[in-house]
Amino acid sequence: MANHVQVVVLGAGPSGIAAAMRLHAEGVKVLVLDEQATPGGQIYREVSLASPKRKELLGKDYAAGNAAVVAFMESGIGYVPSASVWLVTAEREVHFRVAGETRVVSADRILFCSGAYERPMPVPGWTLPGVMTAGAGQILLKTGARVPNGAVVLAGTGPLLYLLTIQYLKAGVKIEALVDTSTRSDFIAAARYLSAALPAWKQLYKGISLMAQIRQAGIDWYQGSTDIQIEGKDKAEAISFTHKGAQHRLDCDLVLLHQGVVPNTHPTLSIGAEHRWDEGQVCWVAKQDEWGALSVPGFFIAGDGAGVNGAEAAALQGRLVGLGIAISLGKLTPNAAEPEARSIRRAWHKFRCIRPMLERLYRPTQSLLLPADDTIVCRCEEVTAGAIRQYAALGCQGPNQTKAFGRCGMGPCQGRQCGLSVTQILADARHVPPSEVGYYRIRPPMKPITLAELANEK
Repeated sequence: MANHVQVVVLGAGPSGIAAAMRLHAEGVKVLVLDEQATPGGQIYREVSLASPKRKELLGKDYAAGNAAVVAFMESGIGYVPSASVWLVTAEREVHFRVAGETRVVSADRILFCSGAYERPMPVPGWTLPGVMTAGAGQILLKTGARVPNGAVVLAGTGPLLYLLTIQYLKAGVKIEALVDTSTRSDFIAAARYLSAALPAWKQLYKGISLMAQIRQAGIDWYQGSTDIQIEGKDKAEAISFTHKGAQHRLDCDLVLLHQGVVPNTHPTLSIGAEHRWDEGQVCWVAKQDEWGALSVPGFFIAGDGAGVNGAEAAALQGRLVGLGIAISLGKLTPNAAEPEARSIRRAWHKFRCIRPMLERLYRPTQSLLLPADDTIVCRCEEVTAGAIRQYAALGCQGPNQTKAFGRCGMGPCQGRQCGLSVTQILADARHVPPSEVGYYRIRPPMKPITLAELANEK
C-alpha cells in the first residue's frame, strides 16, 4: 500500500462508496479505509454476503445496496477493510490499525464518511445485561441472522424501532410489546411539515406501511409512554412505564432501546473542525460548505456524519462531495461540474425534504434528554445525572470540566455514550443553550491501540 494518495476516504458506507467511485472516474488515486470487514456501512452491512433468504427478511431497501457494493468491490479502488483509525492529523495524515499492525498514510484530501450512531437513551436500568440498542439488535440480524430467544420489548421512538419490529416478526421473534415514547401531540406538531415532505411520498408510504403492519400483527403498542425503567438484579427482567396515566410492568428477557441516530462527530472534532448545534436533530453537526468542505483546509465530509438524512441522500451527497474534491484537485472546473451538481442537489432535496417532519415527529422527549438525578449518564464511570447537575452548581461550565469533577467521558467509549446528555444537562442547569456549553475535546487515540502496535507503526 502506498504511503501517499490523493484522497483518503474514511468509511465505506453509501456516501464513501459513491464519493470514491466518482473520484475514481476522474482518475483520482483513492484509498478507502473502513472499520467493517465488508463495504456497505451500517445500512448495507454484509449485503454482498447475505443469502436470498436474509435479503428477503431484511427488505428491499437492504437488498438495494448490493449493486453499489459489488460495483465498488470490482472497481479496483484501493480499499482496506477492518481498519481502525486512531489518529487523523491536521496535516492530513491518517494513522490506522489493521491485522495487528499500525500504518500511516498521507493524502492531499481527506473525506470523512463516518456515518451516524444511535443516540444514547439513558433510563434507569439501561446498563443492565439484557439491554441493547435497536441498532445492535439489527446488526446481529444482518451479520448472521441471529435473533434473541425469549420475550423482547422494544422501547423508544424512531423509524428504526418500527422497522426492526417488523423484521423480528418475520424472523419469528416473540415481541412482548412496543413501548413508544412518541405522542399524539408529536404527530400533530409534525403535520405542519407534511406538505413540504410530499416529494418524499415513497418514504412516507414506507413509514405508514410499517405502522399498519405492526397494528395488523396485534402487538401491544403503548404509544405516548413515559417514565420508562428497566428492572432486574443481575440482568434485565422487566420493563415498567406509564401509559395513559396507568402504570405497567412487563416481564421480558431483552429490552432494545432506540431514540434516533446522530452524526458521528468524533473524527471531525478530533481535527479541530468547527461544529454547530443543530436544534432540529438535537445534536452537534460539523460546519461545511456547499461542496462538503470543512473549516480545516483539505478536509471534507459527506453522508449521515454531515447530518442524518438517510442512505439514499448519503449516496447522493457522496457523489456531490466527490465532485467538490475533484474541483479542489484541479480535475474538474466548477463550470464543468455544475450541471451534474445541480442534478444531484435536486435529487438530494427529494430525500432531505422529509427530515424536518421526521425530526419533529420523533424528537426525543425532555425526560430522556434530561434524565432524572438517579439515572446513570456516563456508563463507563457510573456518573449520574444528579452528579452532573451538582457539578454545574459548583461552577462546572462544560463537558471538558466534568472530567475533573467526576471523570465523565474518560472511559473506554470516550464520551460517545454520554456526551450529548452531558451537554444538555449542563445547558439546562446553567440556563444557557447547548451551543454555549460545548462538547468534549476529542483527543487521540480515537480507538484502542497497544504500545507495541504504536512502536511498530509503518
